[in-house]
Amino acid sequence: MLHRFFPNTRRDFSSLTEQEVLALAISSEEDDARIYLAYADGLREEFPQSAKIFEEMAEEETEHRAQLIELHKKRFGDRIPLIRREHVRGYYERKPDWLVRPLGIEKVRRQAAEMEAQAHRFYVKAAQQSEDADTRKLLGELALAESGHKTAAEDLERKHVPEDVRELEDKTERRQFILTYIQPGLAGLMDGSVSTLAPIFATAFATQDTWTTFLVGLAASVGAGISMGFTEVASDDGVISGRGSPIKRGLATGIMTTVGGLGHALPYLIPHFWTATIIAMIIVVVELWAIAWIQKRWMETPWSRAIFQVVLGGALVFAAGMLIGNA
Repeated sequence: MLHRFFPNTRRDFSSLTEQEVLALAISSEEDDARIYLAYADGLREEFPQSAKIFEEMAEEETEHRAQLIELHKKRFGDRIPLIRREHVRGYYERKPDWLVRPLGIEKVRRQAAEMEAQAHRFYVKAAQQSEDADTRKLLGELALAESGHKTAAEDLERKHVPEDVRELEDKTERRQFILTYIQPGLAGLMDGSVSTLAPIFATAFATQDTWTTFLVGLAASVGAGISMGFTEVASDDGVISGRGSPIKRGLATGIMTTVGGLGHALPYLIPHFWTATIIAMIIVVVELWAIAWIQKRWMETPWSRAIFQVVLGGALVFAAGMLIGNA
């Protein structure tokens, strides 16, 4: 009865005929070739040597597809049944390249290795299920080819991506990550942590009302996050500067700005004023030291300069808030 509400639209792999198994292999090889070419297109601008690796891997998948089509013609004729991965229960799936973006070089390499391992398991299972000698032989050969792709990929990498080129690509990827996420996020965290100190603590000491202080802190944090996010998006489309997607940078900036402000606003949900204020002060110190650490870790800013810029600036803003609140 449940099948009326949850209809089964997939078949078991064991129920496929040999013609359907061949058709599935053909469509899978075609999909993999397209994915590798998409990877190559996505990497070509920043990692041209690695892009060549995926172009050659796509050529190999195309050769496998041609072999499978030739065998299908020999055994079953020219008409190939339409069967794809999504039609088979438990069959491995492939994510299109736009779902795994941004195409970091290491992410793509891991994804390709997983693709080859899945294809190897498929061909082993398909060969075991086949009763025709020629089909079994070809599927076995393709299983060996897929299992050997790791070595082949390593050979291609040595050919196209020598050690100095790989080091340069790794540096390029790290730089892009910093420009797209770390730098905007750090700017947001600094703004949210420092700029909201004055209004939050001024309100706290002026009213000594924790709920009012929390509402002011929430408004200041969310407002600053929205403002900073839109400012980052509007300031640079990333085309000339190479800083990456403005949407990603805007989200990183806006979210981290809000988080920075909420860090010392949330303690004022505690009804007791001095308990909330002391906890908020401790969080401010943690936030400022976290900013200094990020500057040192990712922006290679010397500790002395990072501490001077962040801690001194935060202390001045905090002092201004206290003075205004007690005026």
